[in-house]
Amino acid sequence: MSEQPTLLLPDWPAPSTVGAFVTTRETGPSHGPYAAFNPAFHVGDDPATVERCRALLAAQVGGDRPLLWLDQVHGATVIQEYRGEFATAAPRADASVAFDERHACVILTADCLPVFLCDRMGTRIGLAHAGWRGLAGGVLEASVAALGCAPDELMAWLGPAISNAQFEVGREVFDTFVAMQPEAASAFEPSPYRLDHYMADLYRLARLRLERLGISHISGGHFCTACEPRFYSHRRDDGVTGRMASVIWLR
Repeated sequence: MSEQPTLLLPDWPAPSTVGAFVTTRETGPSHGPYAAFNPAFHVGDDPATVERCRALLAAQVGGDRPLLWLDQVHGATVIQEYRGEFATAAPRADASVAFDERHACVILTADCLPVFLCDRMGTRIGLAHAGWRGLAGGVLEASVAALGCAPDELMAWLGPAISNAQFEVGREVFDTFVAMQPEAASAFEPSPYRLDHYMADLYRLARLRLERLGISHISGGHFCTACEPRFYSHRRDDGVTGRMASVIWLR
């Protein structure tokens, strides 16, 4: 099997200056439950194999551009500038932005939603880790604010995440979103499995947040990490699995 990662390219009308992809688990050097391309250190995989995956990933981005890895905590902090110390200590954040070619933005997911952002001119990019906690905490609002341009100049692509058919949540999640945005009720259906639980649509919740911000050009949102074997899924695989890397950069 090839060590080179099989990549999912966003289907969005981004300018040619914007490079972006999501890795899959179809090919790569990883083994066992982490097969086949796991670039995440924190999940219990062999560190040397993870390093190999990260080197292959950097080669896909090209040049000497560093990848800005994050210590993701399901929050709303956005990193706006790459610093040298980040190479050895990933900053605690769940989104990053870039305005030039000096670094690539990266997040890791295995059911949570990666949200790619860029402006129509192809001069500003952002990437957010948007699980339900991050969405509720305002990670998309913080990311759009960090990009510093009019929302109607932005476009978004919603990458692979768990679908509503597989994502059961408790009443507290429903109440949290509806209290902030009443129309969020449309993103929930009563669970057929347990009383007072709901099937939550992360894609719908993200679209509602982006539209409220004034972003109308939104693509993607038709995947299911728990259903499609080419993706890692924390929920499907009972927590023992790898992570996909979502990457965006300016050429």
